[in-house]
Amino acid sequence: MSFLGEHLPLISLVIGVGVLLFLNIKLKINSILSLIFAAVLVGFMNGMKPLAILDTIKEGLGSTLGSLALIIGFGAVLGKLMVDSGAAQRIASTLIERFGAKYVQWALIIIGAVFGISVFYEVAFMILAPLVIGIAVEAKTPFMKLAITMVAATTLSHNIFPPQAGPTALVDAYNADMGMVYILGMIVFIPSVIIAGIILPRFMKRIDYPIPPLLQKRKNFTDSEMPSFGLSLFVPLIPAILISISTILSLFITEDTILHEIVSFIGSAEISLIIPIITAIVMFGLRKGKDMDTMMKSFETGLKGIATIIFIVGAGGAFKEIILEAHVGDYIADIMKGTNISPLIMAWLITALIRIATGQGVVSAITAAGIVGPLIPTFDVSPVLMVLATAVGSNTITHVNDASFWLFKEYFNISIKDTFKTWGCVVINDICNRINGCLNIGSIYLK
Repeated sequence: MSFLGEHLPLISLVIGVGVLLFLNIKLKINSILSLIFAAVLVGFMNGMKPLAILDTIKEGLGSTLGSLALIIGFGAVLGKLMVDSGAAQRIASTLIERFGAKYVQWALIIIGAVFGISVFYEVAFMILAPLVIGIAVEAKTPFMKLAITMVAATTLSHNIFPPQAGPTALVDAYNADMGMVYILGMIVFIPSVIIAGIILPRFMKRIDYPIPPLLQKRKNFTDSEMPSFGLSLFVPLIPAILISISTILSLFITEDTILHEIVSFIGSAEISLIIPIITAIVMFGLRKGKDMDTMMKSFETGLKGIATIIFIVGAGGAFKEIILEAHVGDYIADIMKGTNISPLIMAWLITALIRIATGQGVVSAITAAGIVGPLIPTFDVSPVLMVLATAVGSNTITHVNDASFWLFKEYFNISIKDTFKTWGCVVINDICNRINGCLNIGSIYLK
């Protein structure tokens, strides 16, 4: 087999991403068209038939929107209701009053970590983004400075700690102690989030972007017009509370029973977002004397403002599906099987490479666990460290094949270049700090 044929999956991926960036950045072509064109190109380069490419694109777009469309849409609606009711302003002004503008980032770390552990990342992002904007306006600071703090805390906790799908699956795959994953994970989380979420933004220049149109505040609310701080904070926390309760109860309820089905239904991302929307309409609107027409205008505006974002995220899913169909992940996994490096480094490297190539966090982690897991007895390495090393790799540099990349870009209304500059820098710093943390823990734990 020729060099080109042997390495075609990886070569096609590099060319596809390059063409995508050229179309979007240089030629200013809309992200949706750029993603679909790049997907078609990668498909043809890998010998896929035209109709197979079309079916794969539809499958990728459909599966992505099937799982994210309602989450992104309902999250945007909840955020809009909080902005239009003054709830976001109340939370922002109270946090600044209690922490001071100088230390409000620490409050965002705590809130981001709670949401990152307890809900899906997209849910956390859609709920916290309006709060970040509100706090930034009140503190008279660039919103991106606080957005980086929020994203750092949310992604870190989301990828390290159970009960999120990735780390939970890794605990099971490596047969690790979940309690020790939390303990050692905190040793990795704390310094990483401080560097990536607190220190990094201070060195970033020219991040004073305009407030996205969807999140612009229509007026400054008086104290009597705003809901209380407790209620304002409780409503966006409802999804975290419901999902956490559902996760805990599911541990003690037999599967395939009516009770288990009800608990899972209420704890699903979609239903856990509908409930706070209904609560916000009643508590933030009707009880404050607003009529239903006014509340529904906020509802509709929130959905209209997010429509393009949903389509772009779906197109990103189509591009990702073509990459998966090209078996780029299998190609990388096969290359790494013959190496003899440390299982810790191998676990991180395999996961990182597959994540970079495919944009699939959980898939990359589970693939790596299947390859490296059998090496644990031979090398006598801690399963807990293997969980952390793999979890770190699953959140490696994410780019145009990751839905979260496009969600960040479009929601904050910035360019691809600025997305790499902000989102990319956070992820790179997270990686470096978590690698150092894992290595330091490993040297202590294995002595």
